[in-house]
Amino acid sequence: MTKQGARAKGIANIAMDGTILDTWYPSPALIDGAGLVPGTVRLGAADIPDSYLKLIMRDDDRLVEQVAVETTIADLQSQAVDAHDVYLRLHLLSHRLVKPLTINMDNALRTLSTVVWTNKGPALPDNFEFQRTELRSRGLIHVYGIEKLPRMVDYVVPSGINIAEAERVRLGAYLAPGTRVLREGYVSFNSGTLGAARVEGRLSSSTLVGESCEVGLSSTFMAKRRHDTLREPITMGNNCRLGVSSGVLGISLGDDCTVEPNIVIAPDTQLYDTSLDQHVRGSTLDGLSAWTVRMSPDHSVPVVHWNNRR
Repeated sequence: MTKQGARAKGIANIAMDGTILDTWYPSPALIDGAGLVPGTVRLGAADIPDSYLKLIMRDDDRLVEQVAVETTIADLQSQAVDAHDVYLRLHLLSHRLVKPLTINMDNALRTLSTVVWTNKGPALPDNFEFQRTELRSRGLIHVYGIEKLPRMVDYVVPSGINIAEAERVRLGAYLAPGTRVLREGYVSFNSGTLGAARVEGRLSSSTLVGESCEVGLSSTFMAKRRHDTLREPITMGNNCRLGVSSGVLGISLGDDCTVEPNIVIAPDTQLYDTSLDQHVRGSTLDGLSAWTVRMSPDHSVPVVHWNNRR
């Protein structure tokens, strides 16, 4: 039985206490994983390209060892076994080899460690001020963030896209050609766009946006958390618009949907449906197409207008 798997050689930063800080896979590939043993092995000089050799080192200033590894995933529908595994999945997404919501990313963040991301490479937060002193001898050190996920552009630069601010797109984002992420836009891991789109708002993890969509300034498209704290995936169809400071929380949109500025729709949000002439909950819009929600002076709650109903 064929199983979709993946394999890649890469360079891992491993702290002296054994913590996996990150793994960079320049050329990940999908494979038939049937019968393969999943996991990661360290590679010797004979097993890696010459270009990798100069990256193998011990960085005593960061208290980190850079090593060559090969990671195999036998089944992308199974849960990741370690941080190397998670990083390979993140690379597959950002390289556009797999689409968001199609592989198992459950507990991905729980598998990763919190890292200090710097222009000298990743480091552990503990005792970082001591490491900073050592690293300053190699020039000014910039700290980009202290979190589990790094910036996508430090690992993958997909073709045909624009990103105004590197900090705003995480590794594991999937950005289709023609997508523009403006300065205030944000795209998390296991989320992204299936076609050319304009993102000036926030896409949480486990969200997927269709072609010719606009996620307006300060707007939010966010998947809700389940009882186990994992996010329930949601999607947005084609030709949808989220206005300035609007939000859609935990509801999927079909095609040709518009939420006008300053309106937030959650499953329990009260709306007035003009076609039914009655109040409805936001959850009634889940997955449906061709509607616009706007404020009206005649109603105290947002009003739903159906584009194809009289």
